[in-house]
Amino acid sequence: MNKLKAKLEKIYLQYSNLENTSDPLHLIHKLKDKKDIEAFAFLASVFAYGSVKQINKILAEFLNLSDHKPYRFIRAFSNKNSINFKHRFYSEDDTKSFLIILKIILQEYDTLENFFRQFYSAEHPTVKNSISEFSNACLKYYENHYSHPGRAIKFMFPLPEKGSACKRINLFLRWMVRKDNLDFGFWNFIPTSKLIIPVDTHIAKISFRLGLTKRKNVSWKMAEEITENLKKFDKDDPVRFDYSLCHFDMIKEKS
Repeated sequence: MNKLKAKLEKIYLQYSNLENTSDPLHLIHKLKDKKDIEAFAFLASVFAYGSVKQINKILAEFLNLSDHKPYRFIRAFSNKNSINFKHRFYSEDDTKSFLIILKIILQEYDTLENFFRQFYSAEHPTVKNSISEFSNACLKYYENHYSHPGRAIKFMFPLPEKGSACKRINLFLRWMVRKDNLDFGFWNFIPTSKLIIPVDTHIAKISFRLGLTKRKNVSWKMAEEITENLKKFDKDDPVRFDYSLCHFDMIKEKS
């Protein structure tokens, strides 16, 4: 395990900078205002599935559409607005619904931080309960303004108790809670020790191979298991090794 820790640390030092990331962070870092960063980061996390190239393309389009002022754009958004903004199985209507939900939250709470804070308790061992209450609240907004949420809306606001690994909301929380060259560290009310690693199929395969999980199916329990094992290397900030796992095979190829 000491050998694995040393390699994870080496990769973290080498890859924890903007030049070496292909995820939406390089687009988010183009923004300077905290409210713009937070709002766009949440949108970016919700759209962060599928091809990285396609994700970055559609997010760049949104930045241009909003004139690089996503917070103001979302606050002024209306169902009457025409927006040709689709992504995989998110339809134009799904995107509009998402933006309306986000608009309502920002109108009532000013920031996502203020909204999310009400669901956090220091007594919770991890962010699991907070994510569940946050997603359920967002789904309630949808039901109040539209109807029963379909597949796309439920996918936007996943629930850990239903088995979802909640990769995208965990990614957003990593960006907001952690602080280094990549993550912003705006939300200081959540300790980094309570974060859960964002798990997709790539992270799942690498983690299984390295013995960080015995599970083969991506789920919340898998994400918890990987995080608990990473705490053996850094009990206060285990999720920083997300970068290391993402780039693990790249180092292997060079060695």
